[in-house]
Amino acid sequence: MKREGYDHGFPAAHWPAAKEEARQAMSARARRRKLITYSELVAAIQALDLEPQSPQLAHMLGETSTDEHAAGGGMLSVVVVHKAGEQMPGSGFFELAQSFGHDTRDRVAFWVGELAKVHGTWA
Repeated sequence: MKREGYDHGFPAAHWPAAKEEARQAMSARARRRKLITYSELVAAIQALDLEPQSPQLAHMLGETSTDEHAAGGGMLSVVVVHKAGEQMPGSGFFELAQSFGHDTRDRVAFWVGELAKVHGTWA
């Protein structure tokens, strides 16, 4: 989710480049109808040194999904998942989806549907 004046804790000039690297990594996976883990995603971002569970990465994913959702392509961060456990997006993804008016009571069903939409947009 976009928040004006959000302090990322990094030089402002580096944020757009890192965000674009993240968008490219996510869209490349979506084109192949694949997923990417949080740790794989941060490894693909060279403009900034981010941690997989950092608030900055969560904010970046929110900004990217907000942009892509507004453009009609779905929430691109749907392809970013935990590498262990449920292997689904984190709770922030579902909170953002709710803010867009999506029904996320059945998280698996919502995730599968949004994943199909994003894969269809990018494939």
